[in-house]
Amino acid sequence: QVQLVESGGGLVQPGRSLRLSCAGSGFLFSRYVMRWYRQVPGKERELVAAISSTGDTIITEDSVKGRFTISRDNAKNTADLQMNSLKSEDTAVYYCNASPADSPAVKYWGLGTQVTVSS
Repeated sequence: QVQLVESGGGLVQPGRSLRLSCAGSGFLFSRYVMRWYRQVPGKERELVAAISSTGDTIITEDSVKGRFTISRDNAKNTADLQMNSLKSEDTAVYYCNASPADSPAVKYWGLGTQVTVSS
């Protein structure tokens, strides 16, 4: 059974950093593309960053480019999102997503972790 568990969310002041982690189990992690999405109430879920199964290709959404970094450790079955210089508009529920590299239409989701950026 595929399981994705996010951790690391919380309340943080603007300008500070937070690191989210996604632990995967029940699937061959090293063959899956990993993504981080975020969603605020009333809006669609949006892609924040993605990393290929081998880690050699990374995509980062423009609004977080230069501030957020996605990474993965295939030995530990984890995918992290390092978030620096956080802004109030980064407040959202952050979701981990996994898709087989050869079947992108198949998507698995975690339950999400809340990130609140506020002074």
